[in-house]
Amino acid sequence: MSITKTQSLKQSVSDILLDISWAQVSKKYFGKSRSWLNHKINGINSNGAKTEISLEEKEQLKHALKDLAKRIEACADCL
Repeated sequence: MSITKTQSLKQSVSDILLDISWAQVSKKYFGKSRSWLNHKINGINSNGAKTEISLEEKEQLKHALKDLAKRIEACADCL
């Protein structure tokens, strides 16, 4: 997931946006509420102001998605 200046986080995850429980990702990998990650994905904070995901948060999200992918593959291999 490489987010460019012209590409938002929401655009970057659009292919999997509806397939993942972002509430669980937020809780398990960030220790935050579902609304926190939802605000990051939509680029708007709870006050309606624009917000962006930080470089550290991008790396954390990247790790979370890779971990989830490994877990899904391991589950599929067990079938």
